[in-house]
Amino acid sequence: MYDQFLNHAEEFIFVQDKPEKADIIFIPGNGYPQMAENAATLYQEGYAPYILPSGKYSIVSGKFSGVLGKKEKYGENYRTEFEFLRDVLMKNGVEDSAILKEDQATFTYENAKFSRVVTDQAGLCIKTAILCCKTYHARRSLMYYQLSYPDTKFYVCPACVDNIDRNTWKETLEGRRAVCGEISRIIEQFPLML
Repeated sequence: MYDQFLNHAEEFIFVQDKPEKADIIFIPGNGYPQMAENAATLYQEGYAPYILPSGKYSIVSGKFSGVLGKKEKYGENYRTEFEFLRDVLMKNGVEDSAILKEDQATFTYENAKFSRVVTDQAGLCIKTAILCCKTYHARRSLMYYQLSYPDTKFYVCPACVDNIDRNTWKETLEGRRAVCGEISRIIEQFPLML
């Protein structure tokens, strides 16, 4: 029975699609560069004309917690997640004119909700979108962005930042806690958004 639960959890949490042409690439706020690097690669390959990184800082810490990976390349002091993600994008060849700005969100639902305000104010009709998030944050990110963009087709293209993915999460206590933590957050948070 336990193995069946783990298999269902894995299928639910780890959403991943092949990228398709889209109107925009979204990046929920975070301190890891891998999602923005992934978005930059997709942008360079012509998958979308705009990228919208979102985030002020974590509501839990009340400040940008700092760069959480590849500090040797992205070790500058940033005030917001947006500043950090924008810098990663630009260091990876994305033109400033292709980067939209959202720097007020403090949690995932706000990333999606405030991104919708930005795209609406820019007059963009988002029919298709790519979502670049963390591997085990994929389902919750997708649910919130779908809530904010109910008529949009999403392609989830996650990045593995801490060796926790569909193939490895069951192997460590840290991986099992990360995935079960996501399930718990979905159960706790999502009913409040409806």
